[in-house]
Amino acid sequence: MTDFTLPNDPMMLLSVINTKLRDFYPTLDALCDDYGCDKDEIINKLSTIDYTYNAELNKFI
Repeated sequence: MTDFTLPNDPMMLLSVINTKLRDFYPTLDALCDDYGCDKDEIINKLSTIDYTYNAELNKFI
């Protein structure tokens, strides 16, 4: 687990999550496990700006 706080702003969160998924993590579950964050919370927050997680592409679209 790393010491990192995810942004509250959904657009900033989208950028951070997609970058980390692209560069470091094979799945959203792996990212959440590493950071100790709630997957459902991320999914819900990004759904407020009409983004959903695509597991096949491993990014929010």
